[in-house]
Amino acid sequence: MDDPIATASQHEQELAALELIHHPTVEAAHRSVAEAWLGRAKASDAMRTCFDDAFAEVMFSAAVWSSNQDRFRPKVSCITRLAHPVADRKIPGSRWGIDNPDSVYRVIPISGDERYEIRGRVGENRMTENYFTLWDANMGTVAVLNGRTMEVETDGSFTITVDADPAGDRPNHVQSTPAAHEFYIRDVLLNWDRDDPNHLSVQRLGAPADYSRPARTLDEQADATVAMMAHFANFTGKLSHGVYKMAPNDFNLAWSADKVGAMRNQVYVMGRFDLQPGEVFVVDVSDGGAEYFTVPLSNIWGTTLDIVDRTGSLNKSQSVPNDDGTYTYVISPTDPGVANWIDSDGLTEGILTLRMAEFGEDGPKEDLGARGRVVEFDDLERDVPTLRRVSERERATELAERRKAYLRRLPEGTI
Repeated sequence: MDDPIATASQHEQELAALELIHHPTVEAAHRSVAEAWLGRAKASDAMRTCFDDAFAEVMFSAAVWSSNQDRFRPKVSCITRLAHPVADRKIPGSRWGIDNPDSVYRVIPISGDERYEIRGRVGENRMTENYFTLWDANMGTVAVLNGRTMEVETDGSFTITVDADPAGDRPNHVQSTPAAHEFYIRDVLLNWDRDDPNHLSVQRLGAPADYSRPARTLDEQADATVAMMAHFANFTGKLSHGVYKMAPNDFNLAWSADKVGAMRNQVYVMGRFDLQPGEVFVVDVSDGGAEYFTVPLSNIWGTTLDIVDRTGSLNKSQSVPNDDGTYTYVISPTDPGVANWIDSDGLTEGILTLRMAEFGEDGPKEDLGARGRVVEFDDLERDVPTLRRVSERERATELAERRKAYLRRLPEGTI
């Protein structure tokens, strides 16, 4: 299968991770990590009902990611996928850390003392946003290569060189440092039905790995997975705790960062909603000139909601603008019958993490911002009269097209 994501290597890694989560050390850690996370979270009943499914995804992502930490034998790992079948086995989902539903996230382990080549091929429809971010061990940015502007051959192929030397005449070079730990690669699909993720492979140059050090034993790999499981739970717990310290229904915070997992060249607008029966949350967005933005919902465990068969997120291309170029969204557990409905999948509380990117050389315009407000469901037509009405048939067509478009990056199908 000539697919950029569902590669033979990816499937091998997923099947190996499936076996790994049944290792006695990992199974024991599942119980202790779950108990500790639940004890700290002070989750509502609604959020508690989300925990088991979300926890399984977060922990499986830790197994997949931790399995690709050998800098002498690097692989390309897609670390955030939905549940899917492989070789008649059910591979769990691997979302975590408030993922972006538009993004294909991949990682490659790197040593600052080694030389590497990342080879790939862009698709016919290049992405609006694509970054190769070299991280240190604490998710701090060491270097960034913009995949949108990198040099590509006429056949779409490209080579990225990675080492500690200056670029010289090498066009797509990332200079590493002793702190370099791994690449975190984002292929962001603004148009799900058209944009093409990159094909990627990696090779460490120099002496064969067999002469450097032995690969991890299964027990050593289990210990590494347990460490990452605890890290993922702590990371997401702190992130959610920070959001829940904010007042509910006050969605107006804007910030930008390139530390602890946040991506350089993005603006984030974060907040949470907490509704009473009969209420909806209306969000007004002015994108500040961003070519790309997305409005996804997630639970406090860091996994997004149903993004294939429900509109658990909407990005700029999936949204209908107002006459003045702004956007208005309605977040509701039930269909309000209007455009730009973000389906909370029955939840009356949750987290919003609006991301905006690609502002051009001058950066965001002064009008950038987002504001949330609570509206009675019965008053919605009066409060947002400009939103186009959507019939049940139109909604069904919208969702069918959404599923078809998403499966372009999940050719195995969902389970």
